[in-house]
Amino acid sequence: MLAMLALIATALAGLVKLLQKVVATQEASRAPGAAKGSVDAPQTGKPEPQAGGDPNAPLFSLMVLSDLHVSEADPHTIRNLKKALEDIQELGGPVDAIALTGDLTEYGSEKEYKGLSKLLSAYKLPPLYANMGNHDYYDVWIDRFGRFNKDTMPNGKTDWQSRERFQAFFGLSKPYHDVWVQGHHVILLSQETYVQEKPEVGEGAWYSEEQLAWLEERLAAHKDGKPVFIMTHQPLPPAGRDGKTHQLIPANRFREILKPYKNVFVFCGHSHQDFQGTIEHYVRESFHYFHNSSVGRVMNRKYETVDKEKSQGLYVQVYRDRVTLRGRDFTGKQWLKEADWTVPLTKA
Repeated sequence: MLAMLALIATALAGLVKLLQKVVATQEASRAPGAAKGSVDAPQTGKPEPQAGGDPNAPLFSLMVLSDLHVSEADPHTIRNLKKALEDIQELGGPVDAIALTGDLTEYGSEKEYKGLSKLLSAYKLPPLYANMGNHDYYDVWIDRFGRFNKDTMPNGKTDWQSRERFQAFFGLSKPYHDVWVQGHHVILLSQETYVQEKPEVGEGAWYSEEQLAWLEERLAAHKDGKPVFIMTHQPLPPAGRDGKTHQLIPANRFREILKPYKNVFVFCGHSHQDFQGTIEHYVRESFHYFHNSSVGRVMNRKYETVDKEKSQGLYVQVYRDRVTLRGRDFTGKQWLKEADWTVPLTKA
């Protein structure tokens, strides 16, 4: 009898070890980096802030890249992204994460996503997160011959397919999401539809009530005044009105949601405007609003790409009492004096 009990105990111990191995394997498969594609899966939840270290060192460093427009049809876009990624690797300063604010490729086609995946996988990069821009829905304009064709749009394709393609690439269940990196919150909002489903939106960013309620719920974690970083694609219209094509459409509601909170930083792309041009890239509202330039095609005020070799982005660093933001020239591997801001943090 005792021998039988000993055998049973040994078998149970072996079974426990086997189950522990299975659980460990499942946990590893859900870890960041396990998502389909070449990017890290989002880290959700609110982790504890990083403690200790040099009190003068940045607490969090983020590179914001907009409007990559990667396409084999325009080799400059590929070269410009390569220059940006090479410069980020050699920067010398920390980069804890990269945020892509939409228009990742020219048309959002399966072929272009494969090209983007191959390009990104050639570099050792920090976690990379993204939202959708209008061009990420452009596959509906491409006919069966690979041509841009307004007459046959949507060419047998749907906006749903574009969303699914983006979500599969980044391992997401919705086109909008949020992440915590180094104890800091990054929220990535996405336009949820395009002209195949809602012709009236044009090139504007339509957000559902569900997404806006989700944003409101996520911001509730910031009553303590800790900085939060919100990524959009299309810019806001002037204060007091809702947006139209090429703008964030539910702008009044968006501003209303942000208004109660301090130290909110909002970033947009879409306009491709040169940091060395004449438009204002920083607008102070109840939040701090920054218009990024472009990695793929930097444009002047007339929306002309004068210098196809130009490639720019925005480097954001959080300190205990301030946030610094610096425009980066990836081609020349230098900082841009025209885009250099220090924003003191407001105490809650």
